[in-house]
Amino acid sequence: MKSVPVWIWYSVLRVLLFAVPFAVLMLAGVTWWISAVVAALFGLAASAVFLRKARDAMSRDLYTVRHRTEEPTSADDDAEDAVLDARERNAE
Repeated sequence: MKSVPVWIWYSVLRVLLFAVPFAVLMLAGVTWWISAVVAALFGLAASAVFLRKARDAMSRDLYTVRHRTEEPTSADDDAEDAVLDARERNAE
């Protein structure tokens, strides 16, 4: 069974760190825009403290994807290369 990618966990946790305080403040009768500001500040602070490992893992994954040493190839790419090589050989 495949594990869930880190970026999905991180995104879900960030949304929850905003949504839960926002919902609690809305249920308490606080104005919506004040609830949104307070929930955003809480979510930012809580994610900086509690999601450090997930953030570091996500940044490592993004770095490895962006800095690959070789281009990923597929069967279609190989087939296209073979056709182009055959055309070049026939043209010569």
